[in-house]
Amino acid sequence: MSPSVLNFSIKLIFVLTLAFGIHLLALHYLEHPLFENKIVMAYLINGVLAILIYAFLFKMKDKLERQIGFLFIGGSLLKFVVFFILFYASYKADGNISRLEFTAFFVPYLLCLIIETMSLAKWLNKLE
Repeated sequence: MSPSVLNFSIKLIFVLTLAFGIHLLALHYLEHPLFENKIVMAYLINGVLAILIYAFLFKMKDKLERQIGFLFIGGSLLKFVVFFILFYASYKADGNISRLEFTAFFVPYLLCLIIETMSLAKWLNKLE
């Protein structure tokens, strides 16, 4: 594993662990169930997918330098496909997606997206 991918993974795991703890504290404070709405699965899957996508893009940066942006968008599409396969049906089972269901998935998704984008932008700027 390259140092860049390892550093990205460590940073992402740290941020997601911290966010997960804060998320659980907020749920506890608001007296909501802590481990419902597939929250653990959402954090794990978003984290794993972000690391895999980053590692793939890092590996392809020399071969497909001009297409990295499209590959990144493809990675985001993959995350949406995973959401629809693993989460959407159970979230929509009662006819609507509640705020708790939405935040259980969207918080880790957004954090991963931000960290991925910032990290990729950093090494893409170095390529120029």
